[in-house]
Amino acid sequence: MSSSKKHHADINIHLELDNDKLPEKISWRASDSQFDGFKECKAFLLSIFDAGDLNTLRVDIWSKEMRMDEMNRFFYQSFVSMADTYQRATNNESGANDIREFAKSFGLEQKVIANQD
Repeated sequence: MSSSKKHHADINIHLELDNDKLPEKISWRASDSQFDGFKECKAFLLSIFDAGDLNTLRVDIWSKEMRMDEMNRFFYQSFVSMADTYQRATNNESGANDIREFAKSFGLEQKVIANQD
């Protein structure tokens, strides 16, 4: 009988809220990360797929200090990352390229990237 130890990892998100319960400070840590303790950030997006309900649940939080240009860059980089993840998960290069094209259009429109054509 073989005994296999399962590995587990934890991700913790810590919010400091003001009196109106708006995030003033966001920090996170992951048990498998290469740094110790909490690391500060200004925003995070968390999507969880509930297979039972066939529904995506999400948590979107950003600090009061996040500037518009930072939010634009955050979303642009999230779209690019989603395209890469989608391609790895599905091997659907065409669908991933559709997401990349949207990301490029968004990045250009919001002046996050410069036109390279």
